[in-house]
Amino acid sequence: MASHPRGNHKPSAQRGWLWAALCLASAAQSAPFTPSRDTQVLADIPAGSAHAAAPALQASRSRPDIALPLAQFYVQRARVTGDLRLLGYAETTLMPLLGQSRPLPTVLILHATILQSRHAFAASLGELTRALTLEPENAQAWLTRATVLRVLGRYEEALDSCDRLAKSTDTATASLCVEGLRGLTGHLQTAYDRLMALPWQSLSQAARVWRYSELGEMAERLGRDREAEHWFVEGLKLDSEDLYMRAAYCDLLLRQARNAEVLELVRQRQSLEPLLLRESIAEQHLGAAQADTSRAILRNTFAVEEERGDAVHRREQARFLLDVESQPARALAVAQENWRTQREPDDVLILLRAARAAHQPGAAQPALDFLHRQKLEDARSNTYRETGS
Repeated sequence: MASHPRGNHKPSAQRGWLWAALCLASAAQSAPFTPSRDTQVLADIPAGSAHAAAPALQASRSRPDIALPLAQFYVQRARVTGDLRLLGYAETTLMPLLGQSRPLPTVLILHATILQSRHAFAASLGELTRALTLEPENAQAWLTRATVLRVLGRYEEALDSCDRLAKSTDTATASLCVEGLRGLTGHLQTAYDRLMALPWQSLSQAARVWRYSELGEMAERLGRDREAEHWFVEGLKLDSEDLYMRAAYCDLLLRQARNAEVLELVRQRQSLEPLLLRESIAEQHLGAAQADTSRAILRNTFAVEEERGDAVHRREQARFLLDVESQPARALAVAQENWRTQREPDDVLILLRAARAAHQPGAAQPALDFLHRQKLEDARSNTYRETGS
């Protein structure tokens, strides 16, 4: 069965890579560092990223049965640890296989997943097209394609991918794919009811987590926060490392001014911008002493990403500028840049919020047009629709 497509980045229990980014931001303004002795440790290599023997590394360059599991391991470690270097290791492992005249569909799909994690959506779709040309009924390729198109707001094409998925996977997975999209295109209540009625006992754990995530988001867009909280709590019981759902639950708590609960929810899990951002917002609202520390880490991390031209966390950056730094004009500029890349409900919301805060109502029009065109129902955005931003 196809795997759960949501939650491309998951948090670890440490802030290691954020602190590294903070150091990089400072180092960018200084001379290259030279070790004072040969034994000095420059960086800790993540567990599992080093090979004990050269033959194993060499074998991975020509044998898919070694390279694919190794690349999958790197991708999984990237999700769990938040160390984006591991995506580079995964891609490097796949490169010899990608260079073949006829790459295996599984290789192309995994590469598409890596590209998706980096928000290189066009390149990801290109790899999926290649994979489906070779294997037209590959369920994972159709599911991944539906996921990428959903992020881009291309719902009709995404639904077509879900329909193609239905021919090669179980009914429950296909229903999750279809109803998740119908909930974004004017059929929110019906989609919610159908996912509620889906026989969850027969689902795999990954599919059950996916269902809880969808139900939580749908309930929130319906304005039923108590139900949304129930689904998020149940989902995190099944997969406590699901960053996507944990961040969504934090947002629900922040809207209800339950800031202390947010800090508890992200405790020892602030290794990625999404969770550290929620922590920083909660700390600011509470006047916590550590608010300056988290703000400084985020400020420098986003600065490093801008220098690299990395657009993975533009939504989080816009929200940081709006809710932590109180810079609505800059927040709007970043939200507009983010809008050019992806069109999820939270991308709609940050553009609407930033435009209002910056007193530039016209800047919100693309998001308002998108809401109207897609018939996207979201209780959180109702106040912006009613006032025209």
